[in-house]
Amino acid sequence: MLEIIDHGAIREIRLARPPANALNPELTEALAVAFEEAGREARAVVVSGRPGMFSAGLDVPELIELDRDQMQRFWQRFINMLGRIAMMPVPTAFALTGHAPAGGIVMALFGDYRIMPQGSFKTGFNEVQVGLVVPPQVHAALVRLIGAHAAERITVAGEIMDAEKALKIGLIDELVEEPEAVVSRAIEWCEELLGLPEPAMSLSREMARADLRAVFQREDPDVEKFIEIWFQESSQRTLRSLVERLKHR
Repeated sequence: MLEIIDHGAIREIRLARPPANALNPELTEALAVAFEEAGREARAVVVSGRPGMFSAGLDVPELIELDRDQMQRFWQRFINMLGRIAMMPVPTAFALTGHAPAGGIVMALFGDYRIMPQGSFKTGFNEVQVGLVVPPQVHAALVRLIGAHAAERITVAGEIMDAEKALKIGLIDELVEEPEAVVSRAIEWCEELLGLPEPAMSLSREMARADLRAVFQREDPDVEKFIEIWFQESSQRTLRSLVERLKHR
């Protein structure tokens, strides 16, 4: 489900769960382990997908079949994995190599830098459209990144947007021309940081990201509230309708 590629001191963690790198329990756990190991073994990290598709987000067709206890365990692990990204001890760039809606961009919120290709690739937070809500940790990270008003506009509407708008509102830090160039640019960005004097860069990064790490210290994960929404009849109906549409693509 993952490919680990070392570019000198920079480790690339590449999502490799075709066709859409959708997040299921196994991939979520593999990512948590990979982040923990990379934090110990590398000086910087790049998270990537395949050209044209970073991650489509949660694997709803698989998750919809979990019972309440299984879903609650998965959701707790997912939140824990986001916390691990937020607390990475080394710079972490997300090379969003293509589409990155929902869970795809959610992971990237907790990294240091986000790069996407230009063109028709989409990202955003469509949770409301499928009957769900953005978790409090994700909302706090989004507000930190783009501001409260912009966060309200896109989360309440469940908006999916193109890469150009994502750049304009600050959700993405940089665009490159082609999907194939995203990883190399992310590696270059990491190299630029690693070329700065130590420990000045690391200490500055630690101070700058203290509020992001604090999200996981002060915010109640409130897993049970998400589970209640997930299993509401209206949410289940919407999610199963989504699964049926996916089957006929």
